[in-house]
Amino acid sequence: MARAKSIYVCSACGASSPKWQGQCPGCGAWNTLLESVAEKPSEHRFASLAPGARLLNLADIEAREIDRLASGVGELDRALGGGLVAGGVVLIGGDPGIGKSTLLLQALAHLSAAGRKALYVSGEESAEQVALRARRLGLDTRRLPLLAEINLERILAVLQAERPEVAVIDSIQTLWSEALSSAPGSVAQVRECSAQLTRLAKESGVAIVLVGHVTKEGALAGPRVLEHIVDTVLYFEGDTHSSFRLVRAVKNRFGAVNELGVFAMTETGLKGVSNPSALFLSQHGQEVPGSCVMVTQEGTRPLLVEIQALVDGAHGNPRRLTVGLDAQRLAMLLAVLHRHAGIGCFDQDVFVNAVGGVKIAEPAADLAVLIAIASSLKNRALPPKLVVFGEIGLAGESAPPRAARSACAKPPNSALPRH
Repeated sequence: MARAKSIYVCSACGASSPKWQGQCPGCGAWNTLLESVAEKPSEHRFASLAPGARLLNLADIEAREIDRLASGVGELDRALGGGLVAGGVVLIGGDPGIGKSTLLLQALAHLSAAGRKALYVSGEESAEQVALRARRLGLDTRRLPLLAEINLERILAVLQAERPEVAVIDSIQTLWSEALSSAPGSVAQVRECSAQLTRLAKESGVAIVLVGHVTKEGALAGPRVLEHIVDTVLYFEGDTHSSFRLVRAVKNRFGAVNELGVFAMTETGLKGVSNPSALFLSQHGQEVPGSCVMVTQEGTRPLLVEIQALVDGAHGNPRRLTVGLDAQRLAMLLAVLHRHAGIGCFDQDVFVNAVGGVKIAEPAADLAVLIAIASSLKNRALPPKLVVFGEIGLAGESAPPRAARSACAKPPNSALPRH
């Protein structure tokens, strides 16, 4: 196949150059030229995406229920909003070794054993390595075909010939297209490969799952367009030293966002956890200070989560450390606790942890955090059956979660009584 001619386009102003330059010839910005493919408009590789587009009246379009394809892994289907969608593109990212390939291999094994046509494309591991993992997990892969390939054009040819219902690409950062001269994993290659796979999914109805790398900050690596072009984005969360894993949906065009799937890593792979609240509650033999249970909403599932706080005398500058909670919000809550409840922690180290590795972003955790801090500071255990939730304002008022305010007749007046 003849290599297409490359040009370099400025991401800031759109100016083009036949060769790479440090400075854009149009706007003068530095390091904004990205490699692209120069083609005639009539021969554009995405011309078939919208053939013969015509205007339609929105009211005349008949809406229908979306058919879901169950993956056989219940917690994964929950995060997806009920299952895979024909022609949908899913991007799943997570830290190395957290279990992305294991989970998807399990799902494809279930689909193929149920008579569904699936395909696993491995770009990072050899066929022998994937086979060893499947054998170690005890999966039935007799009907599951495997393609160890990183060339995009060859992968597209196999997908068009085999027409699977579900295909997994592991991973998108390993693919390269003959149309570009840059190395696999570069911005241009990732953008081109994901766009071509998305075009194929929309035209053929194949549900494609892309595995993506993440950066040190935990965000998906590659161009931001990678998240915009796909239909669903899932994040694999959890500590690699712990046996529990969380799959969270942060974008879903076919379902609710912030849905959470909970797994436990075992010798035979990832197993769904039917009662995830048990993961987030410590089993104390007796009542202990600094422990408070709250209820949080993750998608459509309510979860009980234990908030633990440890307050100790500071040796030098007081430290504020949170795990699974917003550290900046903790500073604000400590100021409210001092001003409106008369409980000062300015000479104390404060450590707050959400048990089980769950990340809580909603303000409904405010009240539980403050009560856990007060309990640890006063060294007084809370009642064992106490569950609290509520948002704390700067004026010291407490309110129920924002989603539940319409159902509450009157919120309490203050977060903590003044001692």
